[in-house]
Amino acid sequence: MSKAERATDFLQILKAVIATTGAWWICVTFLDSQMPFLAPWVALMTIQATVANSVAQGAQTMIASFIGVLMSFAIGVYLEVNIWTYALAIFVGMLGSRIPGLRRDGISIATSAIFLLSTGFTEDTPALIDRVIEIGIGVVIGIGVNMLVLPPLRDRQAARTVDELNRRMGEIMGQMSEEFADSWSTGRARAWSEDISQMRTDLDRTWRTVQFARDSRRRNPRWLLHRGAGGDYENVLSRLDEGIAHLRNLSRTLETASYSESAWDTNFREQWAAVLRDTARRIVQPDADVEPTVDRLDGLARDMATEGELPETQWPIYGSLITSLRNIALLIEDVASARENRET
Repeated sequence: MSKAERATDFLQILKAVIATTGAWWICVTFLDSQMPFLAPWVALMTIQATVANSVAQGAQTMIASFIGVLMSFAIGVYLEVNIWTYALAIFVGMLGSRIPGLRRDGISIATSAIFLLSTGFTEDTPALIDRVIEIGIGVVIGIGVNMLVLPPLRDRQAARTVDELNRRMGEIMGQMSEEFADSWSTGRARAWSEDISQMRTDLDRTWRTVQFARDSRRRNPRWLLHRGAGGDYENVLSRLDEGIAHLRNLSRTLETASYSESAWDTNFREQWAAVLRDTARRIVQPDADVEPTVDRLDGLARDMATEGELPETQWPIYGSLITSLRNIALLIEDVASARENRET
């Protein structure tokens, strides 16, 4: 867990404490509630990672808790609380948790029944109204605290994780260019493949971070002040996903080529390594002044075909390296442009 994630997690704990304590204090001080646990419990359930989730959770908790209170009231008025009616309340509450739309928080129906029936819920209408008011207070306090006390906005974290993937991809390609220009071993090619596989795993985690950043903007008052500051991270990650796939194919081609005893064409080796190096530099530094890599690769392919000195058996490997790098270069141009726009 990063420092920013720890700080956000601690802030959520602090907000849960504020919301829960505040709801309890209001019920005790202003309502003289005989059951002051209901509002703080609902407030605690309402505090979520994003404002949008708090609103959704608050609505579900309020509906489920109201059903639980109403059911407890009915049992108190029309039936007496005993082992059978208590079990019936829990059974109905658990069935309610399977209702579409309440599935995530439907358990609050049974929980509310447990709280109220276990503490001797009174059999009068004013008590029912008081419990409904307490539920409403808990929801309002929970949403209000999460909305007003530094509501989470994860765009910076999303930008950092995306940029970190860019940097790692550029570093791996930089290592490839340096070693390909001289020599490389099967072990090095396998190490690159392992690093790229780890990047693929990290990409899945980055997708979750980016999706959370998108959700954190919804109903978030801070987003009104930073509107337009976020980037199109989903599009960037889609490009990176494709780029990592092509990079994996490139590393496998180099691993296969390491078994070959044929000598490499010096001109191809130098030019391809130079293009790979500049592409890596473009990834790490979007504003780097480098020649168009796609045009250079196309020129390299034409030169190799025109000279006609390359044995036919080597063209599949040479062609695969050119094609993989060309695809990466095209994708990276889109990623670099998106990053330049975001930073601007």
